Amino acid sequence: MLALFDALVCLAWSAQIAAVLDVILLAVLTGALHLDGLGDTADGLLGHHARERALEIMKDSRIGAMGLVAVVCCLALKWAGLSGLTENRFLFLVLVPAWARSGMLFGIKYLPYGRPDGGTGHDLFSESLQWIDFRWLLPLLILTLIAGRRGIGLLLTFIILTIVLVGFFGKRMGCITGDMMGTMTEVLEAALFVAVATG
Repeated sequence: MLALFDALVCLAWSAQIAAVLDVILLAVLTGALHLDGLGDTADGLLGHHARERALEIMKDSRIGAMGLVAVVCCLALKWAGLSGLTENRFLFLVLVPAWARSGMLFGIKYLPYGRPDGGTGHDLFSESLQWIDFRWLLPLLILTLIAGRRGIGLLLTFIILTIVLVGFFGKRMGCITGDMMGTMTEVLEAALFVAVATG
């Protein structure tokens, strides 16, 4: 949907305007759920709070300064990456959101759920993920490698950042929540768009 939408708006406007509209579309398609998770996670984890207090802050519907800054920076990075994306634009507009959402699978696989009494991501942990469940990443991997040097850069960025995020959540909280999965998606999406931008 994003790639098709972008192809249409690029017929009428510049890449910079299309990038703004693309960022808005991404937020609309998810109901800003992942951005909300990013804001909540930044408020809870970037302060010097104990685990239980951080979880409590993340459940609060209000946004604090850390959350606001995180969301603004993330949106700015997405815009910058999308503005600079010229080579294989249509393909990368398919690949980047797909990889960004795939990062959550590794959080689900390697970290326990932090709200066993219920929460946004509770249903995703009803059964343990097996490696066979990752088979759907194979077509994505093939398409990424076809994209050449930038595709390999995308893949390496995804691997490194996913390891960093899962490791950080594991060390800082010892678990993952729906908000933290949303954070993974937003951070990965922003970083991957920057990684594939034509510089």
